[in-house]
Amino acid sequence: MTARGSGPVDGPDKGGPDKGGVVDAGAAGLLRGARERVVRTGGVELCVAELGGAARPTVVLVHGYPDSKEVWAEVAHRLAESFHVVLYDVRGHGRSTAPTPLRGGFTLEKLTDDFLAVAAAVSPDRPVHVVGHDWGSVQAWEFATVRRTEGRIASLTSMSGPSLDHFGHWIKRRMTRPTPRALGQLLGQGAKSWYVYALHTPALPELAWRGPLGRRWPALVQKLEKTPADGYPTSSLPQDAAHGAWLYRDNVRPRLRRPRPDAYAHVPVQLITPTGDAFLSERLYDGLDRWAPQLVRRTLDAKHWVPRTRPDQLAGWIAEFVTAHEEPGAELPAPVAAGRPYADRFGGRLVLVTGAASGIGRATAFAFAEAGARVVAVDRDALGAARTAEMAQLVGAPEAWAEEADVSDEQAMEKLAERVAAAYGTVDVLVNNAGIGVSGAFLDTSAEEWRRVLDVNLWGVIHGCRLFGRQMAERGQGGHIVNIASAAAYLPSRALPAYSTSKAAVLMLSECLRAELAHRSIGVTAICPGIVNTGITSSATFAGVSAEEERRRQRSSARLYGLRNYPPEKVADAILRAVARNEAVVPVTPEARAARLLGRLAPGALRALARVKPRF
Repeated sequence: MTARGSGPVDGPDKGGPDKGGVVDAGAAGLLRGARERVVRTGGVELCVAELGGAARPTVVLVHGYPDSKEVWAEVAHRLAESFHVVLYDVRGHGRSTAPTPLRGGFTLEKLTDDFLAVAAAVSPDRPVHVVGHDWGSVQAWEFATVRRTEGRIASLTSMSGPSLDHFGHWIKRRMTRPTPRALGQLLGQGAKSWYVYALHTPALPELAWRGPLGRRWPALVQKLEKTPADGYPTSSLPQDAAHGAWLYRDNVRPRLRRPRPDAYAHVPVQLITPTGDAFLSERLYDGLDRWAPQLVRRTLDAKHWVPRTRPDQLAGWIAEFVTAHEEPGAELPAPVAAGRPYADRFGGRLVLVTGAASGIGRATAFAFAEAGARVVAVDRDALGAARTAEMAQLVGAPEAWAEEADVSDEQAMEKLAERVAAAYGTVDVLVNNAGIGVSGAFLDTSAEEWRRVLDVNLWGVIHGCRLFGRQMAERGQGGHIVNIASAAAYLPSRALPAYSTSKAAVLMLSECLRAELAHRSIGVTAICPGIVNTGITSSATFAGVSAEEERRRQRSSARLYGLRNYPPEKVADAILRAVARNEAVVPVTPEARAARLLGRLAPGALRALARVKPRF
């Protein structure tokens, strides 16, 4: 082997000198079409794969533990449409050889040498954009904070792996000022880091990985993380995991005890934090702005292995960040760059809102737009939907579109779902908001009036959930469905039997869907607004009365709602908060919350109130 820092040896690696010339069929299938080469450095041979044109900006993907470069396969293929994508097996992993001896061979200093050798081989004249996950992110933080890499890195995207130096300072600050909150954070992260202690024990991790744990790991990760069953991990997993234990032994204790005081990022940083990460607390990144002055935060409703479970979203965010720091005049969407509320969660995501021409629908479209989401405004009022889409772009949506559809029309909704998928992609958040009001005694309400309210309020929600929910499920990368119910769903009234029935059905449908779709990482929320100042009263029908009396009641109801004057913008805020927190049922207004509480504590009182005849 050549000395450290030498150039590449072109041509495919037949598995490295210790693999007997056998190429893992699973690895070859996952990185289909990749060009491979060997980079020799520091006594090891690194297997490097490349996708996309070499003249494009280079994005280097660094894998974590106990992974190999194939963990990035789906992300890499998406990025390769626009970039030169480079993946390499970290020393001792996949088809890269291990150092001899293992002890002391996996220090961050040597891993940085490896990265510099790969960068020089694949992009000798231009800096590269680094993306790291798990231990790949730990390494990438080192690359982005040491002086000898300045000028070789253009940006860093980090996920599920902190800088060990930042982590060390994080611990010291909390040990120096042991407030109850600080101690709670330390204990919480300490519990999540149980595996770190296990990996420091001599010989046992190697025995476990080369024995039962290595055999059971793929099924275990698929069950706990909902990763796809597509041939990953590759057959090198037991050896990769055994070698990778030295990543922890060579680095964790020395860096946590004596963290570098100058670990400042000299490049722009994008931090992507999975909210359901079983190994890392979100609090671990508190104060990160101190170390990374050019920091952009993203939050993803996912577990640890996001390269496997959320490739679409990661590829989109990485591409957006790289482009903003590569092309003249390109920049991140204003909501993301400015750190607006919820921009970390919804920036760039695709949100579809029905009934978006006015009221709660329009306010919800604007709220998501202000958070940097891409918005599809749907309404049977085509002009109103177009105005919403136009205004959504003005308030922050990078893209917004208007679609005309009647939610009660099954065929129209099927065509809408096909158009949206083909033109804009799979919806990340669906808001089934379209609805109508019907008032009047049960015996005065005609069958036609019943059909109309159920077609819009219930079947419209069913069509949306069925069509767009199926697309979310087939994509396999999660999502969220919001169904607008009502306080009338659990507040009986002699004046609203048809409307209340439709909304009660929406509430129960949402609860059932939430149970069914949870294992697919698709959240479902029922929003119960209460009395909100929207235009629904002016278009509501009143059964069993003359046209003149109906108009009078519409005016009276509109006046009442106007006096209450609860704005739809507050409902929109509750919707974004509910999606971010994955809440099940959200009563919004004070009267909606009071009615739900009363129904639980004193249902008889609620039934007594239902008998009161309303006055219009």
